[in-house]
Amino acid sequence: MASRLTEISLDCHDPDRLAEFWTAVLDWVVLDREPGLVEIGPAGRNDGELLDAVRSGPVAPTMFLAAVPEDKVVKNRLHLDVSPIDRSRDEEVERLLALGATRAEVGQTGEESWIVLADPEGNEFCVLRSLAPGHFSL
Repeated sequence: MASRLTEISLDCHDPDRLAEFWTAVLDWVVLDREPGLVEIGPAGRNDGELLDAVRSGPVAPTMFLAAVPEDKVVKNRLHLDVSPIDRSRDEEVERLLALGATRAEVGQTGEESWIVLADPEGNEFCVLRSLAPGHFSL
């Protein structure tokens, strides 16, 4: 048997603000909130059904946003990649910029097929090719 990826943890100054950003990016909801910690993930997860699903195969992880006093000072060693499902990559980049993302420079050459952005606290993530019908097919 193997382990499953069940949560992604992201240290930040303002978990509520980042929860607002990431729930809008991913079309997720706040699952739990306590002082200094917010858990977000897909809606409609019943704990018992989720446990059965995790035991039988991979499921989308939740994300924990935890308040810490330290600032982010260097490029992330681990980052998230997102792929738009109902619009072009460039249209998604514009939507994310309007939500509070910023363009990030991490040494790109300009030839990449992805766009590097940062969330409102500077955590880099990439917007990959669109998976929308008409943009991607098998």
